[in-house]
Amino acid sequence: MGMPQTARRYTVDEVLAFPSDGNRYELVHGELLVSPAPRIRHQLVVGEIFFRLRSYVAEHSDVARVLLSAADISWAEDLLVQPDVFVVPAEEMSEEWSSIRTLLLAVEVISPRTARHDRVVKRAAYQEQGVPTYWIVDPDAAVVEVWRPEDRRPEIVTDVLRWRVSPEAAELEIALHEVVRADDVASRETRG
Repeated sequence: MGMPQTARRYTVDEVLAFPSDGNRYELVHGELLVSPAPRIRHQLVVGEIFFRLRSYVAEHSDVARVLLSAADISWAEDLLVQPDVFVVPAEEMSEEWSSIRTLLLAVEVISPRTARHDRVVKRAAYQEQGVPTYWIVDPDAAVVEVWRPEDRRPEIVTDVLRWRVSPEAAELEIALHEVVRADDVASRETRG
């Protein structure tokens, strides 16, 4: 009887050495996650979320900054993630991704091709790393799963997303229907 076959495990250094081919490469506990270039709808939703977060965090630029992927956020030699949108402490900003050790908020906009990565594999990694808030945005269902490190199940948001950059800051409110705009974007995408 032969040994069971195990999947190839990668390191961050190996993944960073891959040639640029238009795919997104991420790594969670050595498991390689490969995603093709996102669709237009995905990018529109990412842009809407970034715009709202950027407008809010601009009032607190001494506390945090908002960034978009592509990024190389790594906490270990076998862990490399690229959240679609993320908020980091202002004091961790520099010219190098390696200076970012803390995510205050991570946002992933899922698609059928990335749902397992975002809902299962990356969610567990974000929880392990103590990311205080992780939003999984599902444009097709017009819902957001809100995860925190201790959660076994997400909070399901269908109307208004709420978040604070710090305890003393005013609360950000994002009307989900304004971000997703499922009927508008989806109808144009299916025609094109």
